[in-house]
Amino acid sequence: MNYKDLIKIVLSIILFILSFIFKDYSFIFILIAYLIISLEIIIQVIKNLIKGELFDEEFLMVIATVGAFLIKEYTEGFLVMLLYQIGELLNDKAVDSSKDEIIKLMNLRSDKATLLKDDKEIVVDPIKVKVGDIILVKPGEKIPLDGVVIEGSSSLDTSSITGESVPRTVNKKDKVISGVININGVLKIEVTEVYKDSTVNKIINLIENSDEKKSDTEKFIDRFAYYYTPTVVFLALAIFIIPSIITSDYSTWLYRALVFLVTSCPCALVISIPLAYFIGIGTASKNGVLIKNSIVLDNLLNVSEIAFDKTGTITQGVFEVVDIKPNGITSKELLEITAKCESLSNHPIANSIRKKYNKQVDSSNIKNYKEVNGGIKLSIDKDKYIVGNYNLLKDNKIKFNRCLEIGTIVYVARNNEYLGYILIKDRIKNNVKKTIAELKKTTTEELVILSGDNDEIVNDVCKKVGIKRYMAELLPQDKVKYLKQAKKEHTNTMFVGDGVNDAPSLLISKIGVSMGGIGSDASIEASDMVIMNDDLTKINDAFKISKKTKKIILENICFVLFIKILVLITAALGYSNMLLAVLADVGVTLLTIINTFRILKYK
Repeated sequence: MNYKDLIKIVLSIILFILSFIFKDYSFIFILIAYLIISLEIIIQVIKNLIKGELFDEEFLMVIATVGAFLIKEYTEGFLVMLLYQIGELLNDKAVDSSKDEIIKLMNLRSDKATLLKDDKEIVVDPIKVKVGDIILVKPGEKIPLDGVVIEGSSSLDTSSITGESVPRTVNKKDKVISGVININGVLKIEVTEVYKDSTVNKIINLIENSDEKKSDTEKFIDRFAYYYTPTVVFLALAIFIIPSIITSDYSTWLYRALVFLVTSCPCALVISIPLAYFIGIGTASKNGVLIKNSIVLDNLLNVSEIAFDKTGTITQGVFEVVDIKPNGITSKELLEITAKCESLSNHPIANSIRKKYNKQVDSSNIKNYKEVNGGIKLSIDKDKYIVGNYNLLKDNKIKFNRCLEIGTIVYVARNNEYLGYILIKDRIKNNVKKTIAELKKTTTEELVILSGDNDEIVNDVCKKVGIKRYMAELLPQDKVKYLKQAKKEHTNTMFVGDGVNDAPSLLISKIGVSMGGIGSDASIEASDMVIMNDDLTKINDAFKISKKTKKIILENICFVLFIKILVLITAALGYSNMLLAVLADVGVTLLTIINTFRILKYK
């Protein structure tokens, strides 16, 4: 709260009360009280006049209240400015505190970090902690910075970041992000990001800067105010001049014109609409969805097609061995050989095979290791191995039995002799089928999967989740080409991908949504929305919050215009007074702000 303005208001009220006690000096007390609360505004209006900037709400208030003094309506002139200043103070408090309220609801900030130095615990500001420092996080404390657990295990309450209530278990070598709460274990964490680059700071910056780009609705209101204000000024002049000439009753018509001016102030729209977008974005963040700005919130209402990447979006991106089919050797031998051949690869498929083998692999005798199209070639001692897909073995003229199962099949050959295959599958995420069904009902029937995987696998996934259209075996540039074509055809396509690999597609689509990209600079930069916990159901939340925000904005616009028009007409006809005019301005503004805060109730 601006205490300087509050002191001015209190002092002016005291002087106003004194005007009733010392009636002989009442005009002096009211004039001083008026100047205390309005002098700053009068000076600003004069400066704007010099610059050629006219017709803002402060200009209307100064003209109306000075006019009231000229026709000797001193009490009403003062009360109009007093109520206006009280209203502005309350409005500013509501707007300023809304950001703090959302941050508080998200429970993100941590004002301290326990730094471990020379076996001593030093409590410092998180801003002072450097990359590579070791911090200690005790049960009940928020993790202040992103890092990697180097000692200890615990459960984490990630609800402030992901919107999910189920705790996440972390152990040694696991990555942790700032803003989450350590529930039950003591953790030693090596810091990987300074506070400026931490997850919590990125989220807060996105919220606080979400009003940098204005939506079409906000731009319309700006244009409306630009033309509306001078229009009502000229109408007020007409109300004063024309009837005054006809009736010669200048005082009555000047008063009516001044009431008309006060009523016409557009601050209710100017304040409540940007606030609604801000609270909508904050509410989405509280529910695990980062939305960059109000333009994105508006665009969600116009999505006509949703395109999904498959791996990491529809599926978990966690591959597991589901079948081992040896040829001439045992299953155990085939798994051991394949795990050894894949020991130098970082590919998720290789990782799943090593995980299934679950033993230490000696790769010291691997020679001539080479990654080729479709797999790998290498030598172990005197034996030559080929490990890869159907085409790789076929191109090397190896006789083998093709597996007709749907999934990723890793064939293995030694010295051109077929040893068998390992079948690997990616699991579909929980609730995907339910989410797809809800998206079809509430948003759009047009859903498509764009994947680099083979046709059979993509087709199988589509059938399981309920999506009819798909395009398989696409390179990243093919996805971009598809989205560019959609844009040419004026199709508002939302693309949902994993954030890093699909950055070009995220950038080119109408709305780019990255899954599980929290903490990734690439995903936050490339996408318009970030789903913070990999859960597709959050997309439905984003659509619902967007609809609720727009509904409340329309309610506010209709309510404001109805009251304004009603009181403007009564003012012109002489059935209104200054106090009613202030209520039509300040009172309506406060009511729209209260209505706007209903967005926060979304769960």
